[in-house]
Amino acid sequence: MSFILILLPVFGIFAIGFVGQKLLHFDIPNLSKLTLYLMSPFLALGTFYKNPITMDYVYLAVYIFVLCLALILIITLVAKIMGYSLRDRCALILASAFMNNGNYGTPVVLLVFGSTGLNIAVILMVLQQLAMSTIGIYYAAKGSSDAGGYKVVLKRVVRMPIAYGALLGLTLQLLHVSIPAPLLTCINLVGNAAIPTIMIVLGMQLAVISFRRIELLKVGFALIIRLLLSPIIAFGIAFFLPVDTMTKQIMILLAAMPTAANTTLMAVQFDTKPDLVSSATFISTVLSIITLPIVLALVHFVV
Repeated sequence: MSFILILLPVFGIFAIGFVGQKLLHFDIPNLSKLTLYLMSPFLALGTFYKNPITMDYVYLAVYIFVLCLALILIITLVAKIMGYSLRDRCALILASAFMNNGNYGTPVVLLVFGSTGLNIAVILMVLQQLAMSTIGIYYAAKGSSDAGGYKVVLKRVVRMPIAYGALLGLTLQLLHVSIPAPLLTCINLVGNAAIPTIMIVLGMQLAVISFRRIELLKVGFALIIRLLLSPIIAFGIAFFLPVDTMTKQIMILLAAMPTAANTTLMAVQFDTKPDLVSSATFISTVLSIITLPIVLALVHFVV
């Protein structure tokens, strides 16, 4: 029941976007651009500015990036064996390699582990945001229908302001530069608005999907990677890291979270098979109602 209560606001926001798109027919690519270029950089700036850097960042950064790269390697190998196109492969990476450990994972960790666990979840959320704003953007641009060569892809990645927002926030924190209160309020307001806007855009994207054209095999593959294989790999990584038991349990639990909603924005913006990415995001979120309690029970038993 607790998981259902956490999910109700999530699906409620999805529903707002879905109904709004059906009735009003918004321009989804432009809304996606608004969120990626104007709102998300402030979210990254505020997150990196407010959360103190500790040694935990090093171990948790190793976990986030090793897990992400391991999943990308597996997806790449399977995609080549199956003969998938570059566009398919990049879409599958967006749908499988990045988990929703922010507006979904953080409340779950708070519910299960309390305020101490929440601090760890926030650090992981920050690092996941960094991974998505660099590696995620790279594959979204690479899988675009008009991607061009590597130089064109890298130019698109460099132009995305999310990573610069994160870098600015980190720099200000390390240099102990205080942001004036009115400016910080502005940053927080825009950043906090980014998450629900991202979810509304996902709901809009779901409204224009033709479910008859969903590639079930590819979506199924993405779901297996995201909900099953990801926590297994996370267990292997956490086993070797010098962190406490609760941190290891949180690592594994967050690795089992559904696909991050931000990946739908990236797929829409670069036209990297947005139907595949958004359907994997939605279905993995629904299935997580079943899979997360199982993972949580196993985590407490095994770790």
